[in-house]
Amino acid sequence: MNDSERAATIRPVVGLTTYLEQSRTGVWDVRASFLPHVYFDGIGRAGGIAVLLPPQPADREIADRVVDGLDALVLTGGVDVDPAGYGQDRHPETDSPRTDRDRWEFALLEAALRRHVPVLGICRGIQVLNVALGGTLHQHLPDVVGHSRHRAGNAVFSSTQIDITPGTRLASMLGESVETQCYHHQAIDRPAESLVVSARDSDHLIEAVEIPGDDFVVAVQWHPEERLDDLRLFSAVVDAARVRLARSQKVEV
Repeated sequence: MNDSERAATIRPVVGLTTYLEQSRTGVWDVRASFLPHVYFDGIGRAGGIAVLLPPQPADREIADRVVDGLDALVLTGGVDVDPAGYGQDRHPETDSPRTDRDRWEFALLEAALRRHVPVLGICRGIQVLNVALGGTLHQHLPDVVGHSRHRAGNAVFSSTQIDITPGTRLASMLGESVETQCYHHQAIDRPAESLVVSARDSDHLIEAVEIPGDDFVVAVQWHPEERLDDLRLFSAVVDAARVRLARSQKVEV
């Protein structure tokens, strides 16, 4: 087996952030960390090894130690980011703050960016990325666009056509447009200065952002885990992790 073949067999370790909520299973009704199976199933199908990262107290040293064991980081979906993090009061429709999860994910993200670890943000994940880098959010989209099609309710995902910005990393992965599954009532308002907008929908809402340059930092507002017949986003972050890992091990890719 040559070096390129060996590199292709590398299975990177991909950390996925999780919920921390009250959860009922059988006779138990306890506060628990969990993540829908489709997220880590997508990483596994794309060739990665998924590990779950439950919210917990974290300082810079703890976050650094966690991220040192990862080859990529996925910021997953979930409850709304605390608007205090971007200087706003909470809208009546915004979720009660989960400051433990916010602090955890901000710490992991900061450690990953410093280490040039590939990052993929999904739904809440794009919002975490934007807020962490200094951007703001629309707290309730019906107030902005006049309808609730982005979050139909009752766990029913809406199908949305997304237009992708030519010349972006996302365009190199997905082409000019993609049909997506969405379930969100918030979205990016003012993007952080370090981010490039790489997709919008028919309401002109921001649907994807990325950091330009060599590092893989891509985030989308939709839910790619709901369409595992299309693994391109999961494969992209796993491939980016594989390249970084292979280079650290001095294996040709």
